[in-house]
Formats: sequence, C-alpha cells, structure tokens
Amino acid sequence: MTCPWTRRYAQRMQGMSGSIIRELLKLTEQPDIISFAGGLPAPEVFPVAQFEAATQRVLANHGAQALQYSTTEGYRPLREYIVQKMSRYGIQTRPENVLITSGAQQALDLIGKVMLDPGDVILTEQPTYMGALQAWRAYQADYVTVPVDDDGICLDERFIEALRAGPKFMYILPNFQNPAGVTLSLERRRKLVQIADHYGIPIIEDDPYGDLRYEGEHLPPLIAMDADFQEETRPNGNGRSFTRGDVIYLGTFSKTLAPGLRLGWMVAPEEVIKRCVMAKQGMDLHTSTFSQMVAYEVARDGFLDEHKLLIRQVYRERRDVMLAAMEEHFPLGVYWTRPSGGLFLWVTLPDWMDAAELLKTAIENKVAFVPGAAFHPNASEGVGHNTARFNFSNAQPAQIEEGIRRLGQVLTRAMAEHHEDQIEPEPVLA
Repeated sequence: MTCPWTRRYAQRMQGMSGSIIRELLKLTEQPDIISFAGGLPAPEVFPVAQFEAATQRVLANHGAQALQYSTTEGYRPLREYIVQKMSRYGIQTRPENVLITSGAQQALDLIGKVMLDPGDVILTEQPTYMGALQAWRAYQADYVTVPVDDDGICLDERFIEALRAGPKFMYILPNFQNPAGVTLSLERRRKLVQIADHYGIPIIEDDPYGDLRYEGEHLPPLIAMDADFQEETRPNGNGRSFTRGDVIYLGTFSKTLAPGLRLGWMVAPEEVIKRCVMAKQGMDLHTSTFSQMVAYEVARDGFLDEHKLLIRQVYRERRDVMLAAMEEHFPLGVYWTRPSGGLFLWVTLPDWMDAAELLKTAIENKVAFVPGAAFHPNASEGVGHNTARFNFSNAQPAQIEEGIRRLGQVLTRAMAEHHEDQIEPEPVLA
C-alpha cells in the first residue's frame, strides 16, 4: 500500500507556492539566455582571494572552534563588528541586540514563527519582496497593501485605511526597494516612525541594499530615527535606546561579501532577540560557525569598506547601461524607475499587456525577466499583471545592451499587433 502523502501535509501548505525566480533561474542557466531575472550579485566582484586567505588563517589559528557547534546568538566578534558597522549609520546598539541568522531570509522566517498566528495581518508595500511573502504565508498570514511611488510607500488615506485592519507589523524596504528600486524619502521616514508609534505597530525594516548607493546622500535608517523619536518624546535619562523601540532591523552580507555565505543579522530589543533565539534553536541550532568566522576575518580591518567601493562602481555602470538601453530601445507607453542604488529596475507596461505572457516570447528570444505579479500579495485579483522586475547587477554591460535591445523588439511587435487588433475593419460595400 502506497503512502497517501497528500493527506498528511499540514494545512499551511495550501497557501504556499514556489518562487518563480528560483524556477526562472533553472531555465536561465542555459548559457545562451541573457537573464535579468535573479537578484544575483556579480560573481566577478566576489573577493575570492581574500576568502582563500581568510579560510587558511581561520583553520590554522582557530580550526577546532570553527568546526565545532557554537552559540545560537552568533560569533561574538562578528556581532561586535556589526555593532561597529551600524554605528556609522546612527544605529547605536550592543551585541546583545544582534542575532546572526542564516541569511536575512531566515530572519524573516523567525519573525513569522515568533510573531504570527493564522489570520494575522501584515501591512506591506505594493509591490514588495517576494521572499517575505513566501516566508509569512507559511504562517497563514493575511496582507493589506499600500502602493509605492518614487518616494516610497504612500502615507496617505490608503495607508491610514490599511492601519485600520490592525496589522501585527509593517514590512518596509526603505532603500532601493526590491522590486521597485525606489527609496523612502527623509520626510516620509520621519512620518512613518511617528505613525508607527502613534498606532503602536512595529516596523520590520529590511535593508539588504543600503550599502549599494550610487548617487545622492545616505538617509538615516528607520531604526535610528525611531530611537531619536523615542528619546525626544519619552526621555529616560539614559540616552537613545534600542531596547524599547518600534523597529526590528534586518541586514545581510549577501550583497557585499557573497550570498553563498548565507549570513544575515537582526537587530531588535533583547526580549525579541531572546524569543528569536529560542525559535532558531529549533531550526538549525546556530548559523555556520565556520562561515561566521571566515566572514569576520575577511571583513575586519577595513577590507569590506574598500570592497564596497568596487561593487558600487561596477553596479553603477550596469545600471546606467540598462537605463540608457531602455531609453533607446523601449517603445512609448513603457515606463521604468530610475533607482539611485540597489540591484533592480521596475518596469510598467501598458494596462492591456500581461508580463507573464510577454516573458514566454522573451524567452524565445533568449532573454528573461521576472513578471511583477509575484511581488503583489493580492496578485490573484489581477494586480501587477503589467509589471516586471529587471536586475542589472549580474549581466555584463554588453549583455545588458543586447538583452534590452531584444526586449525592445519584443515589446514593439506586441504593441504593433495590439494596435492592429484595435482597428475596426472597414465595412465591405455591397
């Protein structure tokens, strides 16, 4: 008798689905396809030599420790490094407020495990990061969404209406948002922190791209602005405090060192960290000791600061090439964002066009992107069907130029065919 597996799956599986990006990456492994689909860093900027040397030092000097079990909270020197790194952005915290995770994606899952019950509501930007939606659907959460514009999430009546749904927390990507590429303005950051405090709703600040700014001035993180606001409105005589704030901050080494490390971190009040530690112990006990120690050995002594300059230079060039190619090859009626950092552009097609159908033709022409519906929590209602995310970090400039040229031809043909379909035939005279 065969095992009836379908009757044994948990109910939460009904709301879960695979990542379209992961599936597209399988397809685009074909060497002749130019892919703008994944959010992949450029492998040519990975500091391979530095990792080789750091690995040898770690094994030579701390081999037994690096290959042993460790504490759930994470390798303390790495946590201290993160504290020092974040202080440059006005985030004054302590190692006790830092939890090392197996990529920032695990931090999202830990937040879901610790905070969400079935039916809880989460407020997100629209569109928003697909990986967060995947993580929290496992906990049977519902979503209310608020649109973004060039200055980030719109804090208008739609936002206030979403708050009336009583969300457990807000999920915000303030810098070069994935997928839209937009950045939350300074004015809106201040207002968002004040609104969050007024309604008592925490903010999950996901900041994987904050170090990848190519132009303009750095903007303070929400967690730093929240600490300032807390001190201004409820001073306790001890200065700014992150132990009573309304913001949980997520960071990662995936975009600055290497995604294969699977190293991220969470900054939160100690009571939240303790709960997440308990949840993490049931997941993986702790993040790889070896990866943490090697990453610390690479990043320390100022190397990462220098390395980020190279990353910014490479990605800025590729962003500029993609923007210029779109200006040259995309037809009228197609619009896109112009991010000042990060990895992505967001393309809006005419309302009648379906990006998923367009992708099929694009793949026939050996080029790929991600249809935008997957980044909308309410995509089943038809929202986002005419949008797409384009990544510019992983392709060489010549590939970007050629890929956008091919897509421009695909778009131009599709729009010409649609125009022909809209022309009513002249009546036939008897």
